[in-house]
Amino acid sequence: MAVKQLQPRGDFPAPGLFRRLAAAFYDLMLCLALLMVLILLYQQGVLRLVYGAETLQAMSDAGSLDRDPVLTILMILAIYGFFGLFWTLTGQTLGMQAWRLRVQQLDGSSITWRQAINRVSVAFIAWACGGLGIWWALWDKQSRTWPDIASGTRTVVLPKA
Repeated sequence: MAVKQLQPRGDFPAPGLFRRLAAAFYDLMLCLALLMVLILLYQQGVLRLVYGAETLQAMSDAGSLDRDPVLTILMILAIYGFFGLFWTLTGQTLGMQAWRLRVQQLDGSSITWRQAINRVSVAFIAWACGGLGIWWALWDKQSRTWPDIASGTRTVVLPKA
């Protein structure tokens, strides 16, 4: 996908920590719903077709479905796809739309897939460190988080319509 200038244009301020956390909570709920649907379709659709109902039930009872590497890969791809699609198309996930946040390049254009993948990867680390990479915005002079810094992007607050 080509990088495009996002609308509205302008020099917008960086969001505060509460707004970032609120948008992240919205997106967490959406990602959990997405993963639940994915797991349902994979286990009750694909695996049921491959193994049959009785064998699938036996596998479930034995615990062999607990650590399915194919499902793990699908879940990771779904999360990267969720954020990557939203960020590269509009700069906003649904949670970010609710809180009027947008991820963009420094010149106000949409981010690339490489930047989106980088942001998601670093966000996993930022949250895994007890959220330190998100709290980092409190100490950074430009209010950037680790994902912002690592991907060369910035998160801004859009004006009210």
